[in-house]
Amino acid sequence: MTENAYSAFIPEIWSQKLNNILEKECVMLQCVNRNYEGEIKNQGDKVKIITPADVTISTLGTTNITYSELEPTAAELVIDQKKFFAFKINDVAQVQANTDIMEAHLKNAKKAIEQVQDAYLLSQHANVAAGNIVGTDAAPVTLDKTTIYSQFVQLALCLKNSDAVSATVRPWVVINPTIESYLLQSSEFIGAHNVADETLREGAIGRIAGMDVLVSTNLTAVNGKYYVLAGTNEAITFASQLAKIESLRDKDSFSDLIRGLYLYGAKTVQPKALAKMVVSAESTVDSDTDTDTDGH
Repeated sequence: MTENAYSAFIPEIWSQKLNNILEKECVMLQCVNRNYEGEIKNQGDKVKIITPADVTISTLGTTNITYSELEPTAAELVIDQKKFFAFKINDVAQVQANTDIMEAHLKNAKKAIEQVQDAYLLSQHANVAAGNIVGTDAAPVTLDKTTIYSQFVQLALCLKNSDAVSATVRPWVVINPTIESYLLQSSEFIGAHNVADETLREGAIGRIAGMDVLVSTNLTAVNGKYYVLAGTNEAITFASQLAKIESLRDKDSFSDLIRGLYLYGAKTVQPKALAKMVVSAESTVDSDTDTDTDGH
């Protein structure tokens, strides 16, 4: 059998490397918690999450103390996202390629996983508590450089009124590049280079209304609307059960086969720790200067 051209490539090491670069650079992985990942890895593909009930405070009077029966809620975090990639590289292509070809393929695999994973986590906007929504599908918010700050203040206010934000819990907001272009024109936006000594999340472009701002291309237009998602890391729990890469020789051609498997799942455990803004995709960026049809 012909020696695998990637014989120096150790799948376990590359699997670990893939996990590391996903955790560091993937936008939404910085906005979730991994509280139950250890239980998932130990127990299988799902784990039951118990959310404690609220406790009522009463005034002590002349009557006897009564005890309310607490009813915690239960939900399951299930590893139901099973994604893979598989490709072959023929020997001629390997000979003609540079020595960094495996690194380049790994980066492309990382980009592909990020696309589906970010889109999946951003879809959790469907679980936002009803009172934490700015704008509606029927009447989405229109943004420009003069109104964007006030709208983001409303978004941050939803989280504060839900008691999701505290001195030790800093919220985040994920926007797309189109909304970023509006934000960069707002005088109230604080760019990352001006955020004092505080540490921003990896890749954050700055802060607005007290929220770290991250940008994702996976917030795409849906029926003429964008969904901007904000929240704290307590809202969504995420678990990755397996990330594996294999390299083997194709018995039917002069090629190497590379395949990777990635299993993960997420659950919105605190809907009130999320907020969203429904933005019209028809919003336009204000220009400081007007140009007529003659270009003057």
